[in-house]
Amino acid sequence: MSSLTQSPAWLALAQHQHEIKTQHLRELFATDPDRFSRFTLHAGPLMLDYSKNRITEQTLSLLLDLAAQARLPENINRLLNGDKVNVTEHRAALHTALRNRSGQPVMLDGADVMPGVRRVLQQMREFSDAVRQGRWLGYTGRPITDVVNIGIGGSDLGPAMVTAALPADCRPLALHFVSNVDGAHLCQTLKLLDPETTLFIIASKTFTTQETLLNARSARAWFLQRAEHHDHVARHFVALSTNREEVLRFGIDPAQMFEFWDWVGGRYSLWSAIGLSIALGIGMDAFEALLQGAFEMDEHFRNSPLERNMPVILGLLDVWYINFFGAQTRAILPYDQGLNSFISYIQQLSMESNGKHVTRAGHAVDYATGAIIWGSSGTNGQHAYYQLLHQGTTLVPADFLAPMESRAPLGNHHLVLLSNFLAQTEALMRGKTEAEARRELERAGMKGEALEHLLPHKCFEGNRPSNAILFQKLDAHTLGALIALYEHRTFVQSVIWDINAFDQWGVELGKQLAQGILTELSDAAAPGTHDASTTGLIRHLRFHRN
Repeated sequence: MSSLTQSPAWLALAQHQHEIKTQHLRELFATDPDRFSRFTLHAGPLMLDYSKNRITEQTLSLLLDLAAQARLPENINRLLNGDKVNVTEHRAALHTALRNRSGQPVMLDGADVMPGVRRVLQQMREFSDAVRQGRWLGYTGRPITDVVNIGIGGSDLGPAMVTAALPADCRPLALHFVSNVDGAHLCQTLKLLDPETTLFIIASKTFTTQETLLNARSARAWFLQRAEHHDHVARHFVALSTNREEVLRFGIDPAQMFEFWDWVGGRYSLWSAIGLSIALGIGMDAFEALLQGAFEMDEHFRNSPLERNMPVILGLLDVWYINFFGAQTRAILPYDQGLNSFISYIQQLSMESNGKHVTRAGHAVDYATGAIIWGSSGTNGQHAYYQLLHQGTTLVPADFLAPMESRAPLGNHHLVLLSNFLAQTEALMRGKTEAEARRELERAGMKGEALEHLLPHKCFEGNRPSNAILFQKLDAHTLGALIALYEHRTFVQSVIWDINAFDQWGVELGKQLAQGILTELSDAAAPGTHDASTTGLIRHLRFHRN
């Protein structure tokens, strides 16, 4: 058994869970008229209601004891101060420096990183303004109308999510995102475009990422079929990278290389030069509003006491359900169509960060270290999988997110949306008792055997936990705060579980094997030592492709 699961704080929580696991949220609200006000927090533009969770004041106190045992305040300071918290790669995880709006230095290995950050931000402003204002011209003298971001993972999910969330701000350019190495993704995008007015952003820190470079080379070949001269590449391709030599070899002018640093993890990179497509889409002023919203959440995370700290509370609640109730999934349910891609973004942020099986010291864990993240937007989910949330046998804690004001007002659409948002959280909490279901059926005129037959199907257990996050309107500032909230929430979980949230070695093995298999798919004489299944599949594919 690990030291964590045998620690006093952990054992106290286990005992407490055993004592309150049958307590219903209905009872908790009935006996505490101030429950909503006591379990509500504000941070920047966000309001969190976490009163519909299966907790009491004692639960919160015991969770805070667990945080203290894990030295959470010290670890928060280590993260934000540039300590090498990524212990397997000996790096800091200093993405918060990218959105530091305080004017104060941020030190790393004795040097202030902020001059470099500000230099790249200024470079992004000058370039994005030139493109958006029609001053950056293609090789035939025509202004850019379309931007294609070619990346994968964080180099794709972050920018794609932000620009999808703020579509009304994305003008005058059309934005396209290509990530999948499946040629269909690139081909379907290119067939809509004119090479004379298209700008490609190649997003790869090392400029060696296989999927990104394959797509980039194919895009360059498509471009040169029309442009014919290699010199024209420099007007239509820019690089987000640190590998000057490879960027130059590709044909991109190093003056159009936007730098970022090894302390910027992929899933935290939208705040860096990787956000160039965001700046091109929504404008640099809005991009800086995104940074400002995240910075305000960083300051809240740094300075608020744990019991009033929004990312801390959410992270501890996740630990509570994952480790003490056995919850294996968490649903994100935004009642704002703009946040539909936010779910995939948080899926990567959470599952790539905390999908770990050993502690920071390399010892095997004997407790769960994460949940499967899933969901979809608004009322669509209600007509798909909410049945399982309400009456299924699996406990699925859920986050409900909603704007108080619509970005696209239309009749009473938004009031209907909000009424569903509120009704679902209440229904999950309250459920419907047998007595309530019986009265409802009797009022409908049902009785006798028919009533008794239908009755059990109309009952809802309730007691399903949820968080409600409200904000005035989904804009760049709010979105920045929301993203940073989930980043820090994920970090809090990792501290409690004593795992490294900033490496991702689990994605490497498949990449390594793919290199050898690629050769074998093309050459029957290539040696390969695989299991019978993989060998059989290679032979089948090779035969039928030939």
